[in-house]
Amino acid sequence: MKAVVLAAGKGTRLQPLTNDKPKALVEVDGRPILEHCLDTLSELDAEEFILVVGHRKEQIIARFGDEYRDIPITYAHQREALGLAHAVLTAEEHVDDDFMLMLGDNIFEANLDEVVARQHDDHADAAFLVEEVPWDEASRYGVCVTNDDGDIVEVVEKPDNPESNLVMTGFYTFSPAIFHACNLVQPSDRGEYELPDAIDLLIRSGRTISAIPCDGWRVDVGYPEDRDRAERLIRAERGEIGLEELDAVERSQFSSAASSADDGD
Repeated sequence: MKAVVLAAGKGTRLQPLTNDKPKALVEVDGRPILEHCLDTLSELDAEEFILVVGHRKEQIIARFGDEYRDIPITYAHQREALGLAHAVLTAEEHVDDDFMLMLGDNIFEANLDEVVARQHDDHADAAFLVEEVPWDEASRYGVCVTNDDGDIVEVVEKPDNPESNLVMTGFYTFSPAIFHACNLVQPSDRGEYELPDAIDLLIRSGRTISAIPCDGWRVDVGYPEDRDRAERLIRAERGEIGLEELDAVERSQFSSAASSADDGD
């Protein structure tokens, strides 16, 4: 399965870390965020990386070249920052089958393999890794509403009054049907082509989208403090710091990831 990584962002909220580099090259634990993403996807047996690049793309191309860990890299150029659905369409010409999609500002230690496995199930047209967040934070994300079978029946981007505290993370699997849906999306109030709007079109057309609860942790590196949080969790994974150095949320996430690893032994 090919892996599309959206790595075109400027990272305005990450300043000053992005004053001289694109968001994808901000270092977490001594390595660019994008390198963490590619490592994770290579462990999921990605056969090719499609990197959607834009802002300061020449730095990313110079850093990663034509392959990473013997997996070929193809670059797709998003010339205007017009939203995630627009970014996905940039990769369309390079994808002809089911594929993985990862937002290039997320770092995962979680059950992404279950999402990929679900995509291979004839029952699912797409599958997303989702997680529960505090209710007062849900309005910051794309919120998912599910049915009794665990299928997603509605996605709302940053709702004022969320019906659920279950939100999308930055990892998905799709069939090529998502490209047609992205082509049908109209600009949102902020002038962007939103991925949740495309997903909603898939749902309304009768497609089945499975929600896989996150078992482990992930960090959306949107602010400098998120970079610090990701580094603490990574260091805890290596045993370099103890749980007492993590906050309550981080301890919960780390414990979930550790429990999953033990279950797999």
